[in-house]
Order: sequence, then structure tokens, then C-alpha cells
Amino acid sequence: MSALFATCPKGLEYLLRDELTALGAATAREALAGVHFEGDLELAYRACLHSRLASRVLLPLASFDAADAEALYRGVAAVDWERHLAPDGSLAVDAVVAQSAISHSGFAAQRVKDAVVDQLRERFGVRPSVVLERPQLRLHLHLRRDRADLALDLSGEPLHRRGWRVDQGAAPLKENLAAAMLLRAGWPALYAEGGALVDPLCGGGTLLIEAALMAADVAAGLRRDYYGFLGWRGHDAAQWARLHAQATVQAHDGLTALRPVFFGRDQDPGAIAIARRNAQAAGVAGFVHLERGDVAHLAPPAGFERGLLIGNPPYGERLGGRDEVLALYRMLGDRLRAGFVGWRAALLIGEAEMGHAFGLRADKRYALYNGALACTLLTFEIAARSEPAPEPRPLSAGAAMAANRIGKNLRHLRKRLQREAITCYRVYDADLPEYAAAIDVYHGWPLDAAGRAQVGADTTPRWLHIQEYQAPADIPEATARTRLRELVHAAGETLEVPRERIAVKTRQRGRGGERYGRLDQRETAIEAAEGGLAFRVDLFDYLDTGLFLDHRLVRQRIRELARGRRMLNLFAYTGTASVYAAAGGASETVSVDLSATYLDVASWNLARNGFAGTRHRLVQADARAFLAADRARYGLIYVDPPTFSNSKRADDFDVQRDHAALLHACADRLALDGVIVFSNNFRRFRLDREALDPAFAIEDWSAPSIPFDFTRRSDIHGCWLLRPRTL
Repeated sequence: MSALFATCPKGLEYLLRDELTALGAATAREALAGVHFEGDLELAYRACLHSRLASRVLLPLASFDAADAEALYRGVAAVDWERHLAPDGSLAVDAVVAQSAISHSGFAAQRVKDAVVDQLRERFGVRPSVVLERPQLRLHLHLRRDRADLALDLSGEPLHRRGWRVDQGAAPLKENLAAAMLLRAGWPALYAEGGALVDPLCGGGTLLIEAALMAADVAAGLRRDYYGFLGWRGHDAAQWARLHAQATVQAHDGLTALRPVFFGRDQDPGAIAIARRNAQAAGVAGFVHLERGDVAHLAPPAGFERGLLIGNPPYGERLGGRDEVLALYRMLGDRLRAGFVGWRAALLIGEAEMGHAFGLRADKRYALYNGALACTLLTFEIAARSEPAPEPRPLSAGAAMAANRIGKNLRHLRKRLQREAITCYRVYDADLPEYAAAIDVYHGWPLDAAGRAQVGADTTPRWLHIQEYQAPADIPEATARTRLRELVHAAGETLEVPRERIAVKTRQRGRGGERYGRLDQRETAIEAAEGGLAFRVDLFDYLDTGLFLDHRLVRQRIRELARGRRMLNLFAYTGTASVYAAAGGASETVSVDLSATYLDVASWNLARNGFAGTRHRLVQADARAFLAADRARYGLIYVDPPTFSNSKRADDFDVQRDHAALLHACADRLALDGVIVFSNNFRRFRLDREALDPAFAIEDWSAPSIPFDFTRRSDIHGCWLLRPRTL
């Protein structure tokens, strides 16, 4: 058994995990943009041949620290390359580099190549050649935070290249994304029920061809004539030939039984010609009906009362402007309601908020990527005429104004959110004074009673967390309540989030002034993602969700500082900073908090990300009492105290009054080369430099630590890095 890793576009991880499990992988585990699994060489071959979703299948060879070019060279040279490549063979290296001392991927690839070539030349007197296209051996280097993972690329070139595409039109759809769309839309079941498939904007025919090959159970890679393992010295040619022969027989049987239920149209005759050539190359031309036509005259094929309409309409990014695209969406929605009652529809669009133009309420939304473009797949059941979809409640004038601002903010943030893969963010922060609340968006899967993500129920559904700010004293409470209801309505409509997935934290006037009212007791938690890590988030039952979004960059900095250091997390809350430190390579983490409830969530967060065991301790204690009793030294201490605390189990605490003493106590536990990361959310806070300067070199990192989606409130928190002064 060997460890293997299959890469895929973001958003396909859970589908790929299930596909690999069906192929025989018993230990498939999803990760960011891929799936870890274990298996023998036969399973690796089957994944390369049959996977419709994977981009590459990698066989890890070595993992090592690579803080500089020489360390990278030595780590690669430690591998016995004679086992993998003939001395006079051909070689190519792909490298991905992030947050490392070696910052240029081309240079990293060159050092890997040098180490392989030098070893074989010293042993045999000849050296491999570098061939970028279809080499005998392709290596993949992933260098992140000075940690190198080197793997053999068994696929050799991306698996979405099926071998049948002879031509492509503008903005082509990758084949593995097309397969994911079909699976999310339920195409296999619809075909089994006798349904048809219609693509009204078929372009080069990718969706039609993938749907036909899927229905016929033709192995995705059967027509490929090149794989990366074919020139590898570990290749078992007899085993591969047997698997390929089995897949050939399976394809013959499937195509013999295939029904001609695939209908594509496009108003561009050139696109129809391309689709026809591609269908011929894929061996399914006789099952696919293609015609020139526009959306305005779209109708279901004769004789079919049920099926799937699926398409990849323009996004307004490359093809067509925004207004033109919205007009097309409205027309397509009209045709669906007029002629496709009883059908399912699945449409891939660039901006989720533009989906309202179809005039249909989506039952599911899936976050996917078309190349570098973040997209949303919307799926619909076209309701019968006797059961029309309910008309949305109209927005009041004030709510319409708020909706416009929320939509404008999201359009402004969208590209950066997509580029940085941020799925939890602030979209509105009292931008309109009359509507005084903060709106945070979370994408995440609901958790069952055992704490497992219920991925089958939906994929990355959108949730909202709306927290009301205190209204001015001259605003009547009834007016404030009305405005909050309008804002909730506006947010739900604009962001297309049903009311049951919107958590609202309201303020009530009571004894002692403003306070938050009773929170929901729904015991509903979700699994959200940030920085390639997973976190438990509770939107409804507690005032705070468990993931402070404004501290996103602070957590990232902790990850960068943590490598090789023992990390102490005081006032640890749900342990998110400890998870980041562990992901950054901390040698140990200790998380201290007085709340058993918070520590339970911290335990879940650490375990979910693979950081369990004695190296990651949870301590239920008051932070100051722990510092007084502890004797260990730490290279990194994170301190994020509350503004004040009057817990019965600890002495009263006030961050302004007590922070200097707290930080001096931390200094007693700090290694000589250590660093304290100190933050808090008290907006009137002033760091007592007079008390701290003698002991610390202080870097004010407040401004750089504010995420771009929180710049409306640049004082939302402060952050300082403190290092001990050397005598």
C-alpha cells in the first residue's frame, strides 16, 4: 500500500473522495483541492483511467524541510532516482511555491532537476534530458512554508484532457468540471429514468460528450495515449494492459446500449461544427443531436417529459457585458418556465447574485471553479404550472436601499475573495447609518450530532450572521426593530440565503442599559473553511460564532511565526490560533481557557485538522493563574484577552488596566528569541508603552492586521508584536 494524492479543482473535493472510494480506496480523505488516499499500483492506475474528476494522481516520493536552495537539492538527492528513471531518459519538473524562502517556482524546479540529473550522471556517466511535453518522468514539487513535498505525477498531464477534444471554442469548459456539474445535477439517475439532456449553449459540446460517456460508463481516460507512468521504471505494463482491456470491453458494452438522448444547440455555427468534430472523436456522434438555434426559441425535444437542461452561459467576464448576460438569463428562465415543467435545470454562473435574473428559486448552490474563475452552480426543479414558485415579498424602499448597498459591496469584494479563496467574510458594516448592523457571510456544511459535516445535504451553503449595533438613544425601539427586519429581508434576498440560515443577534434595552437578547437554542453548527483549515462555527446559540473573522490576518501571522516553536495560546477561546500554529509547523501547542465549552470546540477544531495527541494540549484554567504556575518556555505566545471579565472562577480583569502586568507575566515564560502576539478588540485601548518599553521591542501591527473586508472599521482591533529586548 502506498500513500497517494489526487488533485482536483476547488469545490470538487467531496465528489472526488466519493469517486475514489467507489474505485476501491478505503481511506480517502478530502483536503484543499485534492484527496489523500491509500492503495496499491492497480488502484493508482484505476484512478488515472476512470476518474472523471481528478486533475492529477500523485505518488509521494519524499517530504523534507527546504529552507534554502541547498536543503532542497539535498532532499531531492536523497531519493534513489535509478529506481524511477533510466539514466538516458527524459524528465520534467512542475513546481508550486508559496510562503517560502525560495520564492520562484522556476528556480525551485531547476534545483530539483539538477539534483536528479547530477545523481544519475555521477552513477552512469550519462544524464537524462529535460523534455517539457510528455517526458518519461514528470515530478511535482509542492513547496510551502519551507516544507517540500516531492511526488511522481502518474497522470503526466492533466486528466481533464480526455483525448477526444480536437478543437475548442471561446471560454471552454474543462471536462472534469463538466463531469462535476452533471453529477451535482443528478444526471446518472435522470438517464436511468429515461430522461433526456439538453444544452442550450453547447459551445464545443463538452457537457454533451461528458454526459454521453458517463451514461455509457466509458472510462474517462480510455482514449488517452499518454500517462506519466508509462515511462516510469516502476510501471507494471501487464497490469495496465489488463485494466485497459477491461475498460475497452466495458466501453463497447456501454456504447452499444446507449440511447440517443443528447441535444445541443448554439447560435454560432462555428461552435456547432466544433462540437460535431469533438463528438466524432469521442465516439458518441451518433447519439448527440446538434442544431443551430438561440435561447429565444428553445423548447424541449419531442417525446421527452423529463430530463436535465444544463448549461454554462456567459458570465459577463469574457463573453458579453453584464447587461447582455442578465438579459440572456431572464430569457432562459422564461423558456424554462414555459416549456420545461417537470425538468431539472443546472446552470453555471459567475456571480451567485446574478442568479435572480432566471426568475427561479434554486434548490442547491455549489461553489465551483472554471479555471481561475470562481463560479456557482445553481440547480432547479422546474415547478409545474399548477404550483408556481411563490413570488418573493417585495422590498420596502429602505430595504431596497440596503439591498443595493449589500450587492454593491459584494461586487466590490468578489474578485479578491475568489482570488484568495476566502469563504467567510464581512459584507456589510453599518454602511447606511439607519441600518446599523454587521453582516458576515459564512459558507459551510451543517454538522450532525456526531460532529460530521453533512455534505450530502448541500455543498457549501451560504449562511448569514447579522449582529445589530446599538441604536442612538433618540431612535424609538420600534423603529430600530423595523429597520433590522428590513435589513434581514434585504440581505436574504440579495445574497439568496433562506431565512432559516440567517442568524440574527438583536439588542434589547434592559436593566443596566443595552444588552443582547436571548439567543436561539438550535444546536446548529457548521463546518467552515479558512486558510485551508476547517473550523466549527455556531451561528445561532452563542453571541460569538467561534471564528473571529477580523482576526483572519492575525491567525495567518501566527502560522508564519510558529514553525519549530512551542506555542502558548492564552484566552484560547475555540483554539483557532492553535490550529493555525499547528498548521504552520509548531512543535507543540498549549491552549488555555477557563471555559470547558470553548475547549470542547477547540478539541474538535484541532482533531478535525489532524492535530491531536499530546503535542496539542488543552488546559482549563485562568490565563494569569496558568502563567504563575507554569514553568515551560515558549517561542510564541498569543494573547487575545477579553475587554473585561468578572468570572467567579478568576480575579476580575480589565484589559486597559491589567494588560501590562499580563504581558510581563508572559515575558517570564518567553524564550530569548520568542515573540508575543498581543491583540484585543477594545476600541479605546491604549498600549502602555511606558510600562512595556524597558522589557520589549514593540511593533505595532494593528493596521496591517485588518482584513480588506473590515476596512470600514479600521479600529475593530489592535495588534502588537513584542520581542524581548537583548542587553
